Amino acid sequence: MDWLANIPLIGSPIVTILAFIVLMGVVVTIHEYGHYIVGRWVGIHAEVFSLGFGPTLWSRVDKRGTKWQVAAVPLGGYVKFLGDRDAASTAASDELDEMSAYDRRRSFPAAAIWRRFLTVLAGPVFNFILSAIIFTGITLWQGMAMERPTVGEVAPLPYENQLQAGDVILAINNEPVSDYQSLYEAVLVLQESGDLGTVSMLVERGDQPRKISVPYLYLPLVSAVTPLSPAYKAGIKVGDVILAANGVDISSFGELRAAVEASLDTEILLSIWRSGETLALKLTPEVTDYPNSEGGFDQRILIGVGGGFYFDSATETPPFLTALEIGTRQVYTVMDSSLNGLKHIILGNISVKNLQGPIGIAQISSAAVQTGTLDFIFLIGVISTAIGLLNLFPIPVLDGGHLVTYVYEAIMRKPPNPRFLQAVMAVGMVLLLSMMLLASYNDIMRL
Repeated sequence: MDWLANIPLIGSPIVTILAFIVLMGVVVTIHEYGHYIVGRWVGIHAEVFSLGFGPTLWSRVDKRGTKWQVAAVPLGGYVKFLGDRDAASTAASDELDEMSAYDRRRSFPAAAIWRRFLTVLAGPVFNFILSAIIFTGITLWQGMAMERPTVGEVAPLPYENQLQAGDVILAINNEPVSDYQSLYEAVLVLQESGDLGTVSMLVERGDQPRKISVPYLYLPLVSAVTPLSPAYKAGIKVGDVILAANGVDISSFGELRAAVEASLDTEILLSIWRSGETLALKLTPEVTDYPNSEGGFDQRILIGVGGGFYFDSATETPPFLTALEIGTRQVYTVMDSSLNGLKHIILGNISVKNLQGPIGIAQISSAAVQTGTLDFIFLIGVISTAIGLLNLFPIPVLDGGHLVTYVYEAIMRKPPNPRFLQAVMAVGMVLLLSMMLLASYNDIMRL
């Protein structure tokens, strides 16, 4: 049992708030520490390192003269370098003129372009590094499926099942199985034939082949629940087996999908088996923008559950470099899907309702905590990548806007016109606030 998912208060508003604060605290701390430590490495002095905005709740000054503080509003953070007028690194030109030569050398505005560029870039980069570490660590912890289709943990089922942990699957209904690809193909043959009842399986158990009887492998077993989805709100949990929809028996996950699609987003009564008990739950499917294999989105009627085999694959610990490759690739996948979704929102192909604001992130954080510790840690990795990517957008008040300014300064051999820069920053702030307000409005409407 997962210790985090079994805390008695899980699901309460207090835990929702705490989960959000922990998630954002980790992501923001890493982001701002990237700015701070790289700035220190290149000789730029940080006056303030703040987690949160607004009134200061706690602070201390270290031996280098940097004030470390925690503020009341946990919606971000900042590092104020010497010579900055504010947290957005606006240069205080009047203060620079009054600085000593020593302070001027270690101020942010007077630093060489490459020093400022690396300092600003470090925030998003540290977010990506954190995500890669998290995804790599999870891969090492969970392991990778063994090459031969070997059974790990077997889920409890309301059907007779002779499959055991450690069995190596050799054949299904006389269809040979040598790896997971051939296993999926054998199950597909069963699905196409409509043979969804008891399955004959040949397994290797204790180095001896044995023929056993098992249920159809792709049962309507819930292996994942999407946060804030109809299934999540209705109380469906991982491990539930859906027996019927509106009184019609269901034998496979494909039949469940068909029943949901046939509902046309009207209320469905589901009969659910859970730990030996049968429950009746009502929910209303939602029309959802769902990514397709071509990089676009299709509108599908979904309840927000994922399926899979009723057994976990036995795993083995991969080499570190393999795990690192998988973790790094996961960072790219999150970035690619985020940019693809944003592109389709801008093009009008999918609804702006897909944008999540702080309230939505808090709800998702709470849902991840309820699912388990690894899911919450994985969410931290996803949000860290998203925050790093957002900060690279070329909006003047974000890190990306500053980087564009430094590139301009390097090419033109002079900084942009101050008045022009102020005007562009004002426009950027309006855009950013508008996006945040829209996302927050979406959150409230979902409530």
